[in-house]
Amino acid sequence: MTVVLDRSHDISQPLEKLSPDETLKANSDQLRGTIAAGLDAELTAAVPGNDIKLMKFHGLYQQDDRDIRDERRRQKLEPAYRFMARVRLPGGVLSPSQWLKLDELGRAYAGETLRLTTRQTFQLHRIHKTKLRTVIQGLRDVLLDTRAACGDDSRGVMASINPQLSALHAEIHALAKKASDHAIPKTGAYREIWYGEERIAVKGPEEPLYGKTYMPRKFKIGFVIPPINDIDVYAQDLGFIAIVEGKKLKGFNIAIGGGMGRTDNAPKTYPRLATVIGFIPKDKVLETCDATMAVQRDYGDRADRSHARFKYTIDDKGVDVIKAEIESRLGSSLKPAKPYDFTSNGDAIGWQRGEDGREHFTLLIENGRVSNFADVKLFDGLRAIARVHKGMFRVTPNQNLIVADIEPGDRSAIEGLLKEYGLDRLNAGSGLRINAMACVALPTCGLAMAESERYLPTLVRKIETILAGHGLTDEPITIRMTGCPNGCSRPYIAEIALTGRAPGKYNLYLGGGFHGQRLNKMVLENAGEPAILDHLAKVIGHFAKERLPGEHFGDFAIRAGHVAEVTEGRYFND
Repeated sequence: MTVVLDRSHDISQPLEKLSPDETLKANSDQLRGTIAAGLDAELTAAVPGNDIKLMKFHGLYQQDDRDIRDERRRQKLEPAYRFMARVRLPGGVLSPSQWLKLDELGRAYAGETLRLTTRQTFQLHRIHKTKLRTVIQGLRDVLLDTRAACGDDSRGVMASINPQLSALHAEIHALAKKASDHAIPKTGAYREIWYGEERIAVKGPEEPLYGKTYMPRKFKIGFVIPPINDIDVYAQDLGFIAIVEGKKLKGFNIAIGGGMGRTDNAPKTYPRLATVIGFIPKDKVLETCDATMAVQRDYGDRADRSHARFKYTIDDKGVDVIKAEIESRLGSSLKPAKPYDFTSNGDAIGWQRGEDGREHFTLLIENGRVSNFADVKLFDGLRAIARVHKGMFRVTPNQNLIVADIEPGDRSAIEGLLKEYGLDRLNAGSGLRINAMACVALPTCGLAMAESERYLPTLVRKIETILAGHGLTDEPITIRMTGCPNGCSRPYIAEIALTGRAPGKYNLYLGGGFHGQRLNKMVLENAGEPAILDHLAKVIGHFAKERLPGEHFGDFAIRAGHVAEVTEGRYFND
């Protein structure tokens, strides 16, 4: 059956036929589909049919091990299907008991590893279909879930991590959690399928905000505290930029329409920086979420998924039109944006003391991978810390981990465990390594065209050799890599970025802003490692000789003519 979107409250667009994904959602009985039956299908490790698309709303991705895909095909076996579960963790804050549960689940069902993501949460990979309910019910035991961690809805809500601002961080985190709890789908499908609860009849629509077709595409929300743009607020669909006066939170500047995804050889897709449209008092956060999401719900393109993100809606309609629509739904006008300033988007590695006197230790975790390695038992060490830690853990937007809220008298015990397990050595990195991020890519991501997490450390070591030759080992430079153009590690705002095109081949980008304020631009297309290193060696050599005092690498690359500046908040593919 083909259905149409109800736009009776939106006279600006004619009724239109939905794309296949929209029809799937509309006919899914509020995301139930036939997922439960697919979980019980014994002849396959996959979930049959289109239910794998609905499972994204439940925080789950069906994947397979691409390292052995060809061999299994030769043996006439189905791919080695497994699932990735992404935890909903607003603002990246969790307790030691929650860490220990994730550790337990990772060891038992996810290949003895955890993955910290660029959106401040955890992914558990390689979960067998028959263990999905066990994992999700295990998360429930410590008040965690995977709802809306994927899908066409409000994804995990991010929030700045600044250990030195104790009271402000707590207030921002509380708002992020409220926004996440408020904006996730209300359907009972999650409880029924994963917890085994009975379906309960509800009065009125089961999804008052989302309706039957939810959002046109994913919608990302984040809260940031200047001067550190650690969440990359300009990459969010809806960004809240904290305005603080005298250590008191007054409200937020609102930024809309950020997004990193693009498609190679599709000139109508592009990354875009969010546009700041005004200021709201802090008690208007939830209303602003509702109003902004409702505008995208009603105006977003539901015929072409590659054109369905909020950034395209804004560019098609115009910023002024979308702002007016948001204000109309708020019932009041936004105030003029207030001044603010960003200076970086990285993490302060090592020990810091908060304004409340508590200690915090930020641990560099390369590309977010928590596992036991040959030279350091990271997984075991963090479990040992969680067993004695009395404070909290905080996942940073840069895939690192903060052992937070340590009483001064307990610092020596934490230091002892860091040393015992070799974790103290992880923070000894170059300025490039400290500011590096990669998506997972191969072997589990079905979209990856090239390596990312498994390759970036090797490439970084080779670039470090070039930097060391010019005395630039400690120079902070952001570098990000993805296995495809989708932009999960937010590459298009890095000073150096690589996006995968094919095995061993990448597009190279230069000139992004050090604190995420400017897009970069492609300088090499479909290039292998020798060409990439040769190009970077020339620019780095020039940078070492002619940079200005305090000038960042991305700024120099533009000033010296190595790459053209992107002067607007978006650009079309070359």
